[in-house]
This record gives sequence, C-alpha cells and structure tokens, in this order.
Amino acid sequence: MTRGTFISFEGIDGAGKSTHIARVAQLFREAGRAVVLTREPGGTPLSEKLREMVLHEPMDALTEALLMFAARREHLVQVIEPALARGDAVLCDRFTDATFAYQGGGRGFDWQVLAQLERMVQGLPGGALRQPELTVWFDLDPHIAAQRLASARVPDKFESQPADFFAAVRSGYAQRQAEMPSRFARIDAAQSLEAVAAQVSRVVTDWLNRKAT
Repeated sequence: MTRGTFISFEGIDGAGKSTHIARVAQLFREAGRAVVLTREPGGTPLSEKLREMVLHEPMDALTEALLMFAARREHLVQVIEPALARGDAVLCDRFTDATFAYQGGGRGFDWQVLAQLERMVQGLPGGALRQPELTVWFDLDPHIAAQRLASARVPDKFESQPADFFAAVRSGYAQRQAEMPSRFARIDAAQSLEAVAAQVSRVVTDWLNRKAT
C-alpha cells in the first residue's frame, strides 16, 4: 500500500490559501491517489461544533487553546490517522501551526503551554509527533490581507482583528518555520493568483519527487 501523505496549508486570513488546495488535490488525483480534503478547526461533526464556538464566542485564551486542541484530537482520531493508514493524501486547511500563530503569536498565549498540548494531542508511539510532512505557508503582508478581506463575507472574531494582530500572527508562523524549517515551504502570497498557483504546484511537485526517491 502507498504510504499516506499529510500536507497542511497555512496563512493569515486573506492570504488566499484555500483557493489553491483544490489544485493540489487534483495533482494527487491525477497520480491515482485518493485524497481527503479537510480543515481545522473542524473536520468532524464535533470538531465543527467546536469551530463555531471558537470563531464566534468570546473566551479566555487558555479556553480557546484547549478547544483548538480538543477539536484537533477528534480530527486526528476520526479522520487524519485512518486516512494515512489507508495510504490517502490528506490535505488540511490549517493544522497546529495555526494554533501557535493565532493563539501563541496573535493572542500572546504561552508558547510552551501550546507545545505541551501539542505533545499530548499529537503524540505517536515511540515519542514522535504527528505533524504534516509538508506545510505550505502563504505569507502575506497583513495590510494586503485586510484589503482582500474588506469585500469578503461577514468576518468572524479573528478576521475582524486589527492589522497589528495579524502582524503578530505572521510572526508566529515565522517562528514555527524557524523551529521546523525542513517541512515548511514559504509562498509569496502577494503575487498574482496565477503566479501563486504556479509556485504552489512547483513546490508540491518537487517535494513529491524528492519523497519518491
């Protein structure tokens, strides 16, 4: 059986990452792979309920972090791990890096507490952590992101935050990349849609070719 593949797509609100996930899914399907498209927070009925709470209800920063990881645990147990065991390609719109970026960077919540929760929720036999093999980070200046969001849907409590919040989130993503550079691929999301799509396709294709050797 083909070994499962786990890729996450990260970026601040307005970076455009969701637009490109379907194109990556098509790359895998053309290669004959089954694809699971999912998102965080969410991915299961319970996790989607927790998502609604996190996105729309005011709450303490620790409560917010705990709900994120609770949703993630259900997502891992019910969706991600079974899909990887089947040999599927799992493409996830955000994963744990988003929690470090938004709760750790944006909210200023304790980075080490998040790391403890990460080990608790994502631990694998032998002491390893379940992490994406590749994380495609759509990096974008928060002011450009805000311009894009201005004409979008009614914002949730994160999307309605000021630009300095998103600057802190962006710094959180940069810190995660610095901690785990081998799995991160940074995309310049300020480029045109076509240029971003080409860069994403190139990154994923090159990564798959390296993985196959």
